[in-house]
Amino acid sequence: MNVLTRYIVLDILKASSVAAILLLTLFDLFTFSDELDDIGRGEYGLLDVCHFVTFTSPTILYELMPASALIGSLFALGGMANNHELIAMRAAGLSVFGIIRAVLVAGCCWIAVAVLVGEFVAPVAESRAQVMRATAQHNPFFRNLKYGIWLREGRRFINIRLIEDNGDLADISIYETDAQRHLLRSVHAQKAVYLGKQQWRVEGIQESSISTTQMQADSPKEQIWNSSIEPNLLKIVVVNPDNLSLYDLAMYVEFLKDNRQKSQLYEMSFWGRVVTPLVIFTMLLVSAPFVIGVKRGVSAATRILVGVVIGMGFNVIDMTISHVGLIYSLNPPLVAFIPSLLVLSGAVYAIRKVG
Repeated sequence: MNVLTRYIVLDILKASSVAAILLLTLFDLFTFSDELDDIGRGEYGLLDVCHFVTFTSPTILYELMPASALIGSLFALGGMANNHELIAMRAAGLSVFGIIRAVLVAGCCWIAVAVLVGEFVAPVAESRAQVMRATAQHNPFFRNLKYGIWLREGRRFINIRLIEDNGDLADISIYETDAQRHLLRSVHAQKAVYLGKQQWRVEGIQESSISTTQMQADSPKEQIWNSSIEPNLLKIVVVNPDNLSLYDLAMYVEFLKDNRQKSQLYEMSFWGRVVTPLVIFTMLLVSAPFVIGVKRGVSAATRILVGVVIGMGFNVIDMTISHVGLIYSLNPPLVAFIPSLLVLSGAVYAIRKVG
């Protein structure tokens, strides 16, 4: 990497970092304001609100990475253009392609940070934030407060009303059917403790076996329940799929498919995470023609405004296509890649005209 390329890369990374911090601060203030309305529920206080905002920040930061890259590159390259630095670089032998290459190198660095935050920091912090808030507000930690969560495992339909912080389950109902979906067995358990190797110790059992001729009831003290459902899988179920790592999403999609359940929502989230590096590259490339092909007198505020408009427009298009894909059950990888590929094509075309 030569001196000019390194200079451009560092300038873009610094500007993108500043943009990310400013945007994160703004969104954290919105989150803080929303959480203030919940103070007083259970033991949820101001300190808990601060902890919640802190633990949800990595998730917000990850979602802001593409927009930060766009605004940062517009600001950095725009400043170089206004200060005649780009002209000096081109006079020194750096071509338009050389500038684009430096932008892409900065994109690789920004993507590395995004992957680190999105895969290793954000999922853990988000899960901790949700558990902390639910515990402080004395709410059971599951997605549907009224009906608990429902899971299907083969011919068994499982309802869990409470997931404790240590991964134990409480108030569990299991319904087992035959091939014709006739109810064969109904089990209610007060508690289930995970033993490892896909085994649970179920306690406080009330069991009913049903046939065409009779019904039998039993109340064993405890049983060993063999199940592919694990505590980590349950944590996936109760957390927003957009906040999960690629591994967690892939694991849950496989579980749903194995049990013949709808998995498209989680597949869309999975491919949305896969396409994030392409989105960051696309946002960086979009900035290049707006700087190289625009007059030097354009202010920094105007460039940032352009970046915000493009970023918001891209998000609107992306969300619209995603919802259409869910409604009509379209191919998840195709739906995830279409918006980025369309914008990328437009950016490459504009760069070729400028070059």
